[in-house]
Amino acid sequence: MHRPALEREIQLVGHELAKAFPSRRGHPIRALDERAMDLAARDEELRAALFRFVDVVPACRSAGDLATHLIGFLDEVHDQPPPLSAAMRMACSGAGRAALGAASAASVRHMAHRFIVGSDPRAALPTLARLWHDAIATSVDLLGEATVTAVEADRYAARCAAALDVLAPAYAAMDPHPLLERDSVGVLPRANLSVKVSALTPLLRAEAPARGRDDAAPRLRELLRRADALGAHLHIDMESLDSREAVLELVLELLAEPEFERGPSAGIVLQAYLRDSPETLDRVLDWARATPRPGVALVVRLVKGAYWDHEVVEARSHGWSVPVFEEKAACDRNFETLTERLMQARPAVRVAIASHNLRSVSHAIACNRLQGGSDADVELQVLRGLGDDLGHALATLGLRVRAYCPVGDLVAGMAYLVRRLLENTANESFLHDQATGVPLELLLAPPAT
Repeated sequence: MHRPALEREIQLVGHELAKAFPSRRGHPIRALDERAMDLAARDEELRAALFRFVDVVPACRSAGDLATHLIGFLDEVHDQPPPLSAAMRMACSGAGRAALGAASAASVRHMAHRFIVGSDPRAALPTLARLWHDAIATSVDLLGEATVTAVEADRYAARCAAALDVLAPAYAAMDPHPLLERDSVGVLPRANLSVKVSALTPLLRAEAPARGRDDAAPRLRELLRRADALGAHLHIDMESLDSREAVLELVLELLAEPEFERGPSAGIVLQAYLRDSPETLDRVLDWARATPRPGVALVVRLVKGAYWDHEVVEARSHGWSVPVFEEKAACDRNFETLTERLMQARPAVRVAIASHNLRSVSHAIACNRLQGGSDADVELQVLRGLGDDLGHALATLGLRVRAYCPVGDLVAGMAYLVRRLLENTANESFLHDQATGVPLELLLAPPAT
């Protein structure tokens, strides 16, 4: 691809997107959340204390319990901003502790509801319907199944099947949205469910990947059958590196079976923060070209990756080479390279670009347009609660958008919530840069070499 032409197109798309971002005026709760996030981003001690507090909320049994934990964590912060000093003074009396605990519980619930769309798929339907009305499709993810026994794996599989049974008829009753329902390959299912292989088996272990793969296969096969019968899409998430090979082998083996040659629509995830992700993409593209599935080409969701800290700590504890890029710019460059390769591989695969980085999203749109693709031929994905403004801006411009929507109760979603908070307050995140007034030209600049 001609680089100067691509950079010009990226700038045009980026400026177009920036103009489409909704105004933040008139959203006092959102503004309050953002001030809190900014405060946490600027103070590492406070950030750590608040996230440790959020992590223990499910174990607290009363408002006083909550206040005791909160004060204990905040006491470790040396330079306390005035609001925190006031909170510490409140905790000196029993009534003050109860009031502080109640306020803390309400704040955590509010923050959780920003990311988690309902306690179960049926409870989530009003939010999913509003998003569809706003021209935003969704992928529903069921949170919170800690699978350590076969019974729990069966329970998770049953929850996924029940979710498909709820989502498919609900989406069938919604108004038409042609952009969200078809691309140049064919029909796009309205109902879309993300599943985790680690929850479909208790045996997924790095030292014995075949055992976990074989144990998860019957459960995943049944979910593929259910999705096919209902005309839904099933997306298989990737997690940490130690399970990647087993997950990838399982999905590609099942989708190559004659039973699934023509459906259902299904997809996998490619994590750009892994240094060997180009080789993984080689393998996926070789499979896709050798295993044609007419009308239901494999969807590849390209992400940066959500387990960076885990991978670094795991590798260093064993004296291994770190498998992830340790510099953000290197990961961003790899993300762009993988984006271009995926788009060039169409129609063997369908492409979904999952990022909140303005440069990464603009690059994907620019690549697609310069290759002569329709705006319907690339999907832009955002996280509910974290990429809402970007998602609505993309939809306003007539681009195909999907929001990744977690479903589950507060206790089940706490680990997810903490990861999202870490992402939302990271000093290198695009959202942080945008909120602190970094010029648009810098946000759209190529990743530094």
